[in-house]
Amino acid sequence: MHRPPDPQLLGFLEAYDRHISDLALALREVILEEAPDASESIYQVYTVAIWFGFSEKMKDMFCYIATNAGHVNLGFPRGSTLPDPNRVLEGEGKTMRHIKLRSQREVERPFVRRYIQMAMEQAAPPGASGTGKSVVKSQRGVPSKRHAKKLRRK
Repeated sequence: MHRPPDPQLLGFLEAYDRHISDLALALREVILEEAPDASESIYQVYTVAIWFGFSEKMKDMFCYIATNAGHVNLGFPRGSTLPDPNRVLEGEGKTMRHIKLRSQREVERPFVRRYIQMAMEQAAPPGASGTGKSVVKSQRGVPSKRHAKKLRRK
């Protein structure tokens, strides 16, 4: 089952280079292929963040996508406890970790799906499913295209 992106998400992604918005959407597809019924919460603050979980509660989220000027992060709220056989998890915080993805080829690497699967298993019991709905949670701080261009230059 294919779930089209929310129109507001597409609007938020317009602030980024096409390459970045395409990466974010491709990674979203991979996550939804692994968890078709996942709930999707879309945030727009200083970046576009798309959280996936088995309810709309943050404590039930298993991964997220965060856009940056030159890459997209696949993040894990409980990443510090995830096995990291490919040694790709980055981050120094107490719990969160992420994988930086810069190209479509990187999004398609098989280990990306394995990390998503491990994060899902960690977040909920087998057979858990979400609402299958996409909800826009925030529109505050929507960066202008000018602000996004500044981000791209850094």
